Amino acid sequence: MAKKKILIVGKLPPPFIGPAIATNIILNSELKNSYELLHVNTAVNKTVEEFGKGKWDKVGKNIAIYKKLFHLLRRKNPGLILIPISQTTLGFLKDSVFILLASLFSSKILLQLRGSNFKNWMKSANIFTRTFVRFCFNRSQGMIVLGNNLKHLFEEYYPLEKIHVIPNGCDIFIPEPNQQFDKIQLLYFANFLPAKGIKEVLQALLLLEQEGINNFELTAVGAWDNDIYKKECMDLLKHGEVSATFHEPMSGTTKWQTFANADIFLFTPNKPEGHPWVIVEALSAGLPIISSDQGAIVESVLDGKNGFIVDPTHIKNIAEALRLLLTSSEERNEFGKNSKAQYLNKFTERQMVENFTRVFENVLV
Repeated sequence: MAKKKILIVGKLPPPFIGPAIATNIILNSELKNSYELLHVNTAVNKTVEEFGKGKWDKVGKNIAIYKKLFHLLRRKNPGLILIPISQTTLGFLKDSVFILLASLFSSKILLQLRGSNFKNWMKSANIFTRTFVRFCFNRSQGMIVLGNNLKHLFEEYYPLEKIHVIPNGCDIFIPEPNQQFDKIQLLYFANFLPAKGIKEVLQALLLLEQEGINNFELTAVGAWDNDIYKKECMDLLKHGEVSATFHEPMSGTTKWQTFANADIFLFTPNKPEGHPWVIVEALSAGLPIISSDQGAIVESVLDGKNGFIVDPTHIKNIAEALRLLLTSSEERNEFGKNSKAQYLNKFTERQMVENFTRVFENVLV
């Protein structure tokens, strides 16, 4: 019996950003054993620095992507097409072409939001944009979100049974630590953007140092996209003696060894998120996590159980949470064990594949 064909639309890395990582994991998951997975790569940027630049140069690339989608739909006639959507007007206009092209064929259309800023965008959008978004949604058979906390975003567009929850999930092998450290190892692993909170993390570390707490070292991994913001962050470090090492984006063995060597994970975004992959990765490494209430993060970081949920704009709040973990090895160990259990129970590839299979079969009926 021939496998059902599923067409996945989405970016592939580089750069290593959440949506691209997600697409790569889905395509290489056990889903390929149950379905014939087709793919259209929508990436037009190779680095974080390229975002928002050279827009005219990218028009030709996008047209080529639309042509590829059209020919693939015509030749392969997939039963279902999975399309991620953006949360900006220009981004959605680009995505809408995928939706409208797919609607010309017999394929079922399933949309996916990998963030949580949709309602904020709709509130600021004009009536024409809001009407067009609804028009596009009406051509689909459902919406996927990353957590139960995000279902409310689409309640006025779909009945609840057509809003599906599929958290991020993947199988991650974390090696044993390969070094002994004199100080507690803090890890920040995300691009160095204002919305991701690296500046506030550095300010919290400086505050702790001023209080005489300096039994830690920070490893920060990511990419800068703004020289002014980079200077602001680097200038902060000149006001104290905080030990902080910055690295370019990592992948593969080096990345997982970095997680293995860490003791505490820090990621305090101050703008809407979906369910960041880096949270899943920190869970898999068995790390206590300090994060913020954005998107579905609170569905994996349980305040007081495997980490702390802090106000990302309140430096003292971040510092206090970190102080508790830095001064209690018992709490670090307990939180770390709870993170690992949370990962194994909810965020492995098996759970993700089961969730996608359930949704695919529901839509393909």
